[in-house]
Amino acid sequence: MAQTSSMKLLGARNMTCIVERMEWNNKMDLIAYGTEKGEVVIQRLNWQKIVTFPTPGEDVRVRSLSWQMDETLLAVGYSNGKVALLDAESETIISGLIYDDDIKKVYFSKAINCQETLGSYTCNAKDKHKRFLPKLQPLTNIDPCLKSLDQKSFPKGSPCFLVVIMRSGKVHLLLLGALQAGSIDLTQHVLHPEQFDVYDVRLNGDFNAIYALLRDGLQLKMLHFHNQVLQDCMAPMLELATHCAHILETKNYINDTQQCLTEAWETVQLEMDNKLTKYANSQAYGMISTHFLELHVFGFATFEVEEFLFDTLSEKGFKKIANSVDLSLNNLQGLVFKQLNGAAINMFYFLNTIAGFGRMSHFFESLISPEVAVEAMRSCGAFYLKVHELQRTIDSLVNDMKLFHAWMIFTILRLSHQEIPDEMVLSEEENVALADLLCAMEPDLEEGSDDDENIECPSGGMPTRSKFNLERVGQYLENACLTQLYPVDPNQLWEQMLAENECLGQCPLFVPHDKKLSLVQQRDKMFNAIDAVFHKPTESISASFKLSTAVVCCQLPPMEPEEEQDFVTCSYYVHEAGRCDMLAVTISWQEAMVLEFSRAEDCLLRCTRVQLLPGPFTPQLHEDYYNLRFVDLQFYNESSLSMLAQSTSSTPGVRPHSYFIQFSLSAARNQSTQHHLAPLMNLPDATVTHSIHDIPEAAAFKGLDGVCEMLAVSGSRKVATVLSDRKRKMTIFEMEIEDEEDDTEMSQASFLEISKESILAINDSDKQD
Repeated sequence: MAQTSSMKLLGARNMTCIVERMEWNNKMDLIAYGTEKGEVVIQRLNWQKIVTFPTPGEDVRVRSLSWQMDETLLAVGYSNGKVALLDAESETIISGLIYDDDIKKVYFSKAINCQETLGSYTCNAKDKHKRFLPKLQPLTNIDPCLKSLDQKSFPKGSPCFLVVIMRSGKVHLLLLGALQAGSIDLTQHVLHPEQFDVYDVRLNGDFNAIYALLRDGLQLKMLHFHNQVLQDCMAPMLELATHCAHILETKNYINDTQQCLTEAWETVQLEMDNKLTKYANSQAYGMISTHFLELHVFGFATFEVEEFLFDTLSEKGFKKIANSVDLSLNNLQGLVFKQLNGAAINMFYFLNTIAGFGRMSHFFESLISPEVAVEAMRSCGAFYLKVHELQRTIDSLVNDMKLFHAWMIFTILRLSHQEIPDEMVLSEEENVALADLLCAMEPDLEEGSDDDENIECPSGGMPTRSKFNLERVGQYLENACLTQLYPVDPNQLWEQMLAENECLGQCPLFVPHDKKLSLVQQRDKMFNAIDAVFHKPTESISASFKLSTAVVCCQLPPMEPEEEQDFVTCSYYVHEAGRCDMLAVTISWQEAMVLEFSRAEDCLLRCTRVQLLPGPFTPQLHEDYYNLRFVDLQFYNESSLSMLAQSTSSTPGVRPHSYFIQFSLSAARNQSTQHHLAPLMNLPDATVTHSIHDIPEAAAFKGLDGVCEMLAVSGSRKVATVLSDRKRKMTIFEMEIEDEEDDTEMSQASFLEISKESILAINDSDKQD
């Protein structure tokens, strides 16, 4: 006979919208759910909302939710191909990935136990870089809300895999959310790719194989792929993934710093545009330098210059502009000297470490190509040289602008016949430097060049062109080659050696310095070289997936897009104590199968097949128990499987009844069959189906209110959540309660309280609307 389940009602709420996904945190009092609007909400057991993450786009649905083990990090897969890692504690988006296909499922694997899996490779250099590298200074100019998904830090915590399953059948593995640790296309391993669908893909407990549950034509199959690289190189992979995360964070920091540089440079241009550029655009090209040189050398000011100095500007107004420009240039100097320079040094340190790993071929031969790592180091060195080149260019501009501003204030005072302090009088050396500056203020245009054609003419008819030669700095922040190369210092010995010996510039032992590339181009070149470093682990791991076992679970009806699809839902659990991987899957509306893959040397598969229908020798049951079908199932723990079932009736208008079933796997162990893993196994021919009503003390039933459609359970938290009423009502139960608190036979008063609360919640939502 069916037993009753020991559960206690904690509460029920009508939600403001349809809930499509639910997931309990295994350690903390947190449940996450995704709505039909694409939002992700995290709340506590007492219904207190912690944070709501908005949808990443219009008409985007939440496909999957997964908590990182014992952490506040939530992985979310969206229908537009985005995978976001959300932190419930800081209420921020930690990082994100973008794929070009719809997401089927994302999940975190169990934590990698370093004591068990690191094997013979040990490294005591964890976060050793903190001893040598100063911490990168925060970028106060960047608004965290304006950062895109790929510009955030990467998650910390227990090392684990993030697995991304695409609807197309491609599966991507990421270690620490950073290192691309291989991928596999399941359509290459099926007989009927035209009738293919993937339901779930899971890493085994030893992280050296994956299980793929999929449709292959008219068969539901479980494919087992072994991976030798994952088995042999887990410890080096963890080391490489840690440095990969540091490198990606540094890349994001460089991108953010470059964004700040662009904003600071635009501020400099804006300050100059206010008054000075307006005057410059009103003059013919070359006349500004001519007029200012006449004013400087002969003390003669033209009418246009006097009008600009006294009518447009004043001493006080020019000092204000000068202070603003100096402040912006100082900010620009700080960003290059501190942030960008520090990030380049950090990047070189991490790449140098990876190049060192590559020389330990016994451990890293399958993961790192030493030649590619050295080339990435050289590209990083070239970027560092370009940063210093930009720094010297900015320093030169700062000195020039200070000299120009001092001379302009001096000239205004002299022409207005005011007293000039002695400290404002320029020295002979400063006068020579000022003359050179005024001559170079408008570079000469080469004859026959296209510069005249590229000068834009605003509505006033005067061209917009070089603004006091500020382009010598601005050109570094554009994705184009430099037009004004940094002048070579003839006194530098290294420059002389390079000019006399071309072989030195091509030697791989020295860092190349391409003077024609801008900072943006040099950064992109460095990023491409870094990406090439991490291609090898992906290629090695992907090529190492070998199909070892194909298990046929059942026969499926043909795929018909217009008709209701076959019902296949599954749940996965890693049993550490038993050293086995457990998979529960529904193979029809009334039948389910529990597979236990042993990770021991015996290579055994234990299979338990159960059905909701009564057997030929089943005692008399309640009429609803004769017409039950599966709605959802999840592992509660290693010894219990939680099922959600629903009654069916051929009579129209009859409301179905829902039942929560707690199924004991230990009680059903005598009804299971054992099999040795073989390349091809057909379980329907080698197993027997048992009715859950005929297994003694195996199934505990509990009637539920409403038409239930989804289930979320947590054995560690001892809670269960059920969605009903078209996924708009959430009911939470406490599991494993004491006998005196048993609320199994829920009274009509309890149902009435839930109904009243539901009506009140609906009225509140209507008032808000």
